[in-house]
Amino acid sequence: MKRYSRKREAILEAIRSTKSHPSAEWVYAKLKPEFPDLSLATVYRNLAAFVESGELVSVAVVDSKERYDADLSSHAHFICQQCGDVSDVDIHGSRELDKLASEYLGAKVERHELIFRGICHNCCENSDIAG
Repeated sequence: MKRYSRKREAILEAIRSTKSHPSAEWVYAKLKPEFPDLSLATVYRNLAAFVESGELVSVAVVDSKERYDADLSSHAHFICQQCGDVSDVDIHGSRELDKLASEYLGAKVERHELIFRGICHNCCENSDIAG
């Protein structure tokens, strides 16, 4: 990992402080008032480094923006195809799924990523879509 800097630490803390699975643009907008010389390129570079070091995960690209998560526990995600909201989905039996896939493939599955896509509760209510 690179050397410590206030900006670098603030970028990581911004992701850790929310459950919203933010984009680099969100982090940039949140931190720009505190760090007027912060560039979007710096945010992108640091987020990539945090993903590479395992401190963050990249969930998915939603509306052309990569979304990040600091929760490294085993869990799935739901992405609303209407509003772009990304939310956590706690699914029990995650380890069993890794084991089943390992047996099926004859390989050692260490982890998996599971993403559900659809229309979220709020969007369903606002457009009278039945779930």
